[in-house]
Amino acid sequence: MPKINVYLPDDLADAVKDAGIPVSAVCQRALEQAVRRVTAVREIAANWAGAPAFSFTARAMTILETAQADASADGLAALDSGHFLRSLVSDSESIAVRVLGALDIPVRQVRAELDRRIASGDGAERTGDVGAPLTAELALAVEFAANESSALGNGYVGTEHLLLGMIGEPDGVAGHVLRSLGADLRVTRRTVAAALAGWDAGSARAAEQQDQAAHHAEHIAAAVRAELAPMLARIERLENLATR
Repeated sequence: MPKINVYLPDDLADAVKDAGIPVSAVCQRALEQAVRRVTAVREIAANWAGAPAFSFTARAMTILETAQADASADGLAALDSGHFLRSLVSDSESIAVRVLGALDIPVRQVRAELDRRIASGDGAERTGDVGAPLTAELALAVEFAANESSALGNGYVGTEHLLLGMIGEPDGVAGHVLRSLGADLRVTRRTVAAALAGWDAGSARAAEQQDQAAHHAEHIAAAVRAELAPMLARIERLENLATR
């Protein structure tokens, strides 16, 4: 197994020894998280370049692109969670907005709270890595969103997962706004699961109704064929007599 040296200030090294902290395990966990975060950022950047590297839905990618354009227009070097949340709630057809509605969190309140925090300076988030399209806070929210998607058994990252990711991220303005309006992570997660289950059930019901309609149409066609059979047989006999 490869070895990586980690250098610490003397006082921190002494404190780590006194506390008996397992340095190797802690460093490994921190590096794993950092790798996932950087990978998420790079994969999103690849999607913007047109490569299907990350399984974001088309709607989620459109929202990300719109938010990035807005952030650039406002002179930001990287997309922050505040701009992303503003773009997210602008799509009234997204599952995320429907979930917020189910939680009694109106979109207008989200926008108003975002405006208030940004005007007071609370929305200023630190810049992400050099060349990264996301701030560190939003990159972590994306990582959380991917984890939420996996936990729900979904093979994609949609607006509902990104909503959960922003609620779970502790430092970004989006998470502060959502939590201040009552968006609890566990409750929101259950609401998302219920929304997705309802969608699946609705799709199943629609398919069942289509099957029932097709079955009904087949019965009608069979009944019509049965009614016409004697007449068709008579016509066929007359044709045979006429051709003799």
